[in-house]
Amino acid sequence: MVRKYLFAAALAIISVPTTAQDIKLPPSLTVTAYDTGTSGFNIAIAVGKALKDKHGSDLRVLPAGNDVARLAPVRAGRAQFSSMGIGIYYAQEAVFEFAVKEWGPQKLQLLYTSTDCNGAALGVAKDAGVTQLKDLKGKRVAMIVGSPALNQNVFAALTFGGLTPADVRLVEFSSFSAAWKGFLNNEVDAAWASTITGQAKEAETSPRGLVWMPMPHADKEAWARMLKQANFFAPHIASCGAAGLNTTPMESATYPYPIFMTYEAQSADLVYSLTKAMIIHYDLYKDNAPGAAGMSLDKQNLKWVIPYHQGAVKALRESGIWKAEHDVYNDALVKRQGILVAAWADFLKTNPPEANFRKDWMAARKAALNTAGVDVIFE
Repeated sequence: MVRKYLFAAALAIISVPTTAQDIKLPPSLTVTAYDTGTSGFNIAIAVGKALKDKHGSDLRVLPAGNDVARLAPVRAGRAQFSSMGIGIYYAQEAVFEFAVKEWGPQKLQLLYTSTDCNGAALGVAKDAGVTQLKDLKGKRVAMIVGSPALNQNVFAALTFGGLTPADVRLVEFSSFSAAWKGFLNNEVDAAWASTITGQAKEAETSPRGLVWMPMPHADKEAWARMLKQANFFAPHIASCGAAGLNTTPMESATYPYPIFMTYEAQSADLVYSLTKAMIIHYDLYKDNAPGAAGMSLDKQNLKWVIPYHQGAVKALRESGIWKAEHDVYNDALVKRQGILVAAWADFLKTNPPEANFRKDWMAARKAALNTAGVDVIFE
């Protein structure tokens, strides 16, 4: 269930550490991110500059076109962290592109996230003549190969508009950037993005123009439909980004992005140091990339759908915002990951046939979660 974000007022009594002496970072770190020019990539670069300036640590940012490509280097140990999107959730749950023998449930955990004035929305070319999500029927909508995050966001938006994937023409692209190039080249009419991403700004100034599809907060039935399919969204006012949002805010949806994450097995000391660095050096990077201002302490959602790493918990506890109630909630999320991993191991022991692998896994997954008395979410 999506939880409300902590409010700034709750931070009035918090004393944030001002010393960086207990931050110990290696000479170099590697983080994967969305394509060059995206807000996730740009924020990682901004954080990296602060790390270099204050700790002499070089942060190498590797752009990757889809969730699988972003996560694979972290799993293999070639990168320590990733600046992910909601694909982290699908990898945890072993659904969509991760419901394959090569992946399965992943024990992924959070460090720190951003929730800024931007929204997450479906952008549509002005020349398509669309003003509401329900008007997308018959239009061309971008899909990203290997990126369940972006694709399921699109499907959730269609659901909000009372449509199904069968009601539109799905057009596949190799990456997020390729999809938006297709938008510019009139190969597609709509694509998903953060409202502050560089690709959206480029689309806005192109001959085709850009409009965002609103998600009116008063439409409770539409929200209920969407949240049943995508429980990680929350209502949000998008008040910055391309296509006039700076002057005319829009009722939209959002979830944290970028999501700085790693594997459970990552060194707690390293995770602690990086998380604490992002907390105490916030003023050094908050104005250096669109969306970076959303990485303030008051914007951290400590009761979301992914657990926090123990190293991050230590840093957040020191900051004053992590309470006993968050331990209870976080422990339940960690337990869920354990249930999924155990179910996967039992499933593989049955030598499932390749032909029905995904279908059989989803059935085994559902049975294990039902037995444990926790939400299935993805059926």
